[in-house]
Amino acid sequence: MSKLKNKILIFSILGLVTTLIIANNSIRVSAKSTSTGTFSILSYNIGGLPDMFSSSGDPKNYIPQIGTKLYSYDLVNVQEDFNYHASLYANDTHTYRTPTSGGAGIGDGLNFLSDFSFEDIDRETWIDRYGLFDRGSDELTPKGFLYNQVKVAEGVYIDVYNLHADADTDPKSEAARRSNLNQLATYIEQYSQGHAVIVFGDTNCRYTRTEDNLKTLLVDRLDMKDVWIEKIRNGSYPEMGEEALLGRPGETSADNEVVDKIFYRSGAGITLNPTSYQVENTYFTDSEGNQLSDHYPISSNFTYTSNDSLTYSDLWGGTGGIAFNFLRNTAPMISKPVSVAVRGENRVDAISMTYADGTVLSNGGTGGTEKRLELNNDEYITKAVIYKNTYKGADRIFYLGLTTNKGRVLENGVKSGTALTLTAPTGTYIAGFFGRAEINIDKIGVIYKTLASV
Repeated sequence: MSKLKNKILIFSILGLVTTLIIANNSIRVSAKSTSTGTFSILSYNIGGLPDMFSSSGDPKNYIPQIGTKLYSYDLVNVQEDFNYHASLYANDTHTYRTPTSGGAGIGDGLNFLSDFSFEDIDRETWIDRYGLFDRGSDELTPKGFLYNQVKVAEGVYIDVYNLHADADTDPKSEAARRSNLNQLATYIEQYSQGHAVIVFGDTNCRYTRTEDNLKTLLVDRLDMKDVWIEKIRNGSYPEMGEEALLGRPGETSADNEVVDKIFYRSGAGITLNPTSYQVENTYFTDSEGNQLSDHYPISSNFTYTSNDSLTYSDLWGGTGGIAFNFLRNTAPMISKPVSVAVRGENRVDAISMTYADGTVLSNGGTGGTEKRLELNNDEYITKAVIYKNTYKGADRIFYLGLTTNKGRVLENGVKSGTALTLTAPTGTYIAGFFGRAEINIDKIGVIYKTLASV
């Protein structure tokens, strides 16, 4: 376990340093740096059910103590954070934290605490749960998963998921749990295309349990890795159908599989590398050595490195729509844009790019009028001006203007609200977009690519 904050270690400047100039109600952001750094994570089922139902011993007294210890980790996912939530947060020092969704029977018990800013919070309840007053009583509370997009450094984004899957091992609970994994995987496939992802929480799954089929349903399907498998078992997954690997409780070993898991994958713009895995069997104890929950927390340290030739800008806009990322396709990495189109009228409805290899990437709706700019062989986009304003109670993108190195401009929408100007760092150009969209563009940022990699 790392009890010290492992924040950003090295920032190497590849272009201009990010600058922020506020003037005339407009924000201008120029180039940002590629970065390498570290962070630590913790997953902990804190057993926060009311005293009479809790299996953790003494949650009223234990959870405030848990809160005093969470500072040691940069990103924390907790499960069963129900009736003593206020005392957990009152004793915690993280700058960014999700608001509670309610006590037992009302909320999902999932919360995220972070030293890094995050947005796009989404709570999803499992479609299938089983057990009302037995078999884990999963139907008594809206268990599910929690999504956040975390910004660990300028231009470095990681999609973080917290989950608490259906409990127990009867056939109906097992079927519900497989449904949970499928629902989560489907969501990640849709919302996290191209992004780095870390999933950590209480899966209630074991690799040895044939009925869970964890490796196929989540790991293989999403091209994820399990940190325990990677760091402790040297990449070897337990065989389904074998005896459960119970080992010695609280021990970090190849023969001690816990249902709490940490999965990860890198993205096109960032490489993730776990450097440790630990079952925390001594830190989260009281003065007499008693565990503060009926689950041992698990932790890991990660390093990250952003792509030298492919980096992200800041994002601008609201939380509506569905997340998108042009890096869901290899075209921005291997091919040059030959045209760009923007649909819009009162707001920006859609954005698309056509690449030299024939690939067309687009997101948004069909409203408004399309305006298109065909790029010459030696022409590329160097600047984006984006206006956001409020429509029907939410921020939307009202205007997008794109300028090339030849001074030509493609624009659509209405200049209304607050502007963000994104300027490609020297030696780079705008090769794609990411953000959120459905019938409109709700949020947008740009992807920079080095000219040398054209």
